Amino acid sequence: MDLFMGLFENMVPTREIRMTDASSIASKAFDDNARLRPIYLWLFAMCAIVALMVIVGGATRLTDSGLSITEWKPIVGSIPPLSQAAWLLEFEKYQQIPEYSEVNFGMSLSEFKEIYWWEWGHRFLGRFIGIAFFIPMMIFMLTKRAVGVLRLHLFGLFLLGGAQGALGWYMVKSGLSDRVDVSQYRLAAHLGLAVLLFALMAWLAFSLRQKTRPLYDEYGEGLGNQVPLMAIITVIAVYGQIILGAFVAGLRAGRTYNSWPLMDGKFIPDAYFNAGPRFLDLFESIAAVQFNHRLGAYLVLVWVVWFFINARKTALSRQALWVLLLVGGQAILGITTLVLGTPLWLGLLHQGGALVVLFVALYTAFCAKIMSSDRGIV
Repeated sequence: MDLFMGLFENMVPTREIRMTDASSIASKAFDDNARLRPIYLWLFAMCAIVALMVIVGGATRLTDSGLSITEWKPIVGSIPPLSQAAWLLEFEKYQQIPEYSEVNFGMSLSEFKEIYWWEWGHRFLGRFIGIAFFIPMMIFMLTKRAVGVLRLHLFGLFLLGGAQGALGWYMVKSGLSDRVDVSQYRLAAHLGLAVLLFALMAWLAFSLRQKTRPLYDEYGEGLGNQVPLMAIITVIAVYGQIILGAFVAGLRAGRTYNSWPLMDGKFIPDAYFNAGPRFLDLFESIAAVQFNHRLGAYLVLVWVVWFFINARKTALSRQALWVLLLVGGQAILGITTLVLGTPLWLGLLHQGGALVVLFVALYTAFCAKIMSSDRGIV
């Protein structure tokens, strides 16, 4: 009896401590919500603007507008031509590059203005993103909302955005002298870095949101050991497929072989390799880059089906189902875009759809990480 009472007495302080701990945790969550909510909402908004930037960049490619501005002036270049003389000067600069003499010779000033505005809009969005990121970032830092390692993360994203702008000019330079188009390699790098920036901002926003609204409250436990790894592989696969799409855009490969499921009557086209097959044909042959993108789509679709089968009886089933549905829809959209010869609106819808798929795949991987780490899996 004495022993029992002793145990009971030992339990009372423990309960008080636990109640105190719960109270302090609730208070901290409230503080975190007030401090972090504006930051993660801002980051989600920045993801949307970067997505718009990617789509406008796709439009500059599909309309052959990317080389219409032949100089890189980060400050002065933000002001478009405001007079007839200024327009004629810009047009004269464009007439000095191979794209004009070999592709657009005889283009009128009004036609030049059409492609100029696409490229100017793309660059203007880039400048706007820089300002829309830098000013709030500084406010969050000065008001102590962003502290510690979060400051480093935000500043790193800002530097990455600056590198993206420099890489964009490096891409444009490749088409100003010895060729009539930008290098598909540099275009893929430019798109890849933009999508990476999009993904990192989304992941950071998910992480900050998790501190104020724990996922466990919504989804609970129940993941198998392999599901979190499969979720990460899904993100990598979607990202890789986007890069393969960049090579298709770089070589305008979406406007040839406009049939499905065969290419020129065969599953693997005869023109997959150029004369004298070499490794670089995988990235420089129009037939090869389109086939690679098709094959990548098939593999991603098969993978997400397998991912859903493994996740369907776990706490991640709802997210895995969304990934499956979106990848299936994106595949159908891609086929439709191809068969119709890649009209501008469908091409941009397909590009935007890829970012939606990536966003949902990222969120699914994040949910898997949080749930599995709490259970000691990863």
